[in-house]
Amino acid sequence: MDSLKIIQADAPGTGETEKEKLMDEKAIARINELYRKSKAEGLTEAEKKEQQILRREYVEAFKQNLRGQLDQISIQEKDGSITNLGEKYGRKKGN
Repeated sequence: MDSLKIIQADAPGTGETEKEKLMDEKAIARINELYRKSKAEGLTEAEKKEQQILRREYVEAFKQNLRGQLDQISIQEKDGSITNLGEKYGRKKGN
């Protein structure tokens, strides 16, 4: 395995704006707020639904971020060829 190298391409930016980051932070803060409230006093049906939606959005954003990072990784094979994991395993229909 000493001849196998993992190469991560330079990603000049994530494409994420400050506004998107703030929205993510607000969503995470709201998820945490709803969690604490559920433990302390319980949630209304509307709050339970909001919590489910926010959690699904968070998980989906996490998956997309991970896929984006993995798409930037290439592996140098033993024969010297480079395999781009994003092209080989990346966004396929249904992913």
